Amino acid sequence: MDSFIYSIHSTIPIFLVMIVGWIIKKCQIIDDNFVSKANKYVFHVALPVLLYKDLSKADFVSQFDIAFVLFCVIVTTIMFLGVWGLTELFMKEDTMKGAFVQASCRSSAAILGIAFIQNMYSDAGMAPLMILAAVPLFNIFSVVILTFKAHKEVFNHQIDSTFHINTDSTNIDKINLNTNKLDINIDKRNINANQSNYNKKAIRQSCINIVKNPIIIGIFIGFIASLAHIKLPVIFDKTIESIAQTATPMALLCIGAGFEGKKAIKKIRPTLIAAFIKIIGLAALFLPVAVWMGFRNQELVAILIMLASPTTVTAYVMAKNMYNDEILTSSIVVVTTFLSSITLTGWIYILRSFNLI
Repeated sequence: MDSFIYSIHSTIPIFLVMIVGWIIKKCQIIDDNFVSKANKYVFHVALPVLLYKDLSKADFVSQFDIAFVLFCVIVTTIMFLGVWGLTELFMKEDTMKGAFVQASCRSSAAILGIAFIQNMYSDAGMAPLMILAAVPLFNIFSVVILTFKAHKEVFNHQIDSTFHINTDSTNIDKINLNTNKLDINIDKRNINANQSNYNKKAIRQSCINIVKNPIIIGIFIGFIASLAHIKLPVIFDKTIESIAQTATPMALLCIGAGFEGKKAIKKIRPTLIAAFIKIIGLAALFLPVAVWMGFRNQELVAILIMLASPTTVTAYVMAKNMYNDEILTSSIVVVTTFLSSITLTGWIYILRSFNLI
């Protein structure tokens, strides 16, 4: 019962803040311009500062467990590549693939992980180590797939825009119009013929995006600060704390404000499939492996958070900033957040029933 109450207290307020965002947008207290600017603030400032704050104060040396780290790294890699591969095989709508994959795999590890484990064990335990092992990979894999899919979407949009401009010119004769259409068709064939060049550019851009990703930079600096035992003056520490506290509520308000019910309904099928993968499927697949490998108590709860916590709000922020399907992403965040109070409680109950935690 305690686990259920805590799950409710952890997830329902997140869901309610998203509703507040939707309401104030409908009441025209905020507009699309505010949401766009707020998303950029969260992505470039607040979330990196939040991750720096959490990781810089963690004690990685005393908690370090190579088997646990390798498990988190390998499982994260398998689930991202596995979901990506299945998506390429079975999802026809190419523009949704990037958003679907990252929202199916990215957990609220940094936002919920430490707080959840502290509630159960009175200290953060293995949560910081899980964050260090998994969250950078969450971001790296997400950057790669979002870059690939965003490049295709934007590139095709540019071609379509060119076609639209040429065909809508009103003072040209039919011969010139047909010539323009022919030129565009030739361009499209050339693009298909040079797909390998495109892939090379996309890979190169992915590497650049990874290095420049503010969230990855925040994690890296936080880890270095922890290892070097860097302590900032109180005035700077409180400033960082204040900025970090804005990350989650601001991101949630943006998700709610950007949620479009009619468009979301049209994508209900991929939303429910991704939600099932996120809060049930991955845990059902990998938790037995974790138990077989001997992980128990705080380690097992940290792995559960990595696998089965709701899709992180960061997924929406990155999808929005990297020109992917933010509507699908926000729908998955909303659904997984709402349902995770039940599913997380169920997983905790199962693990306790077998005396594993």
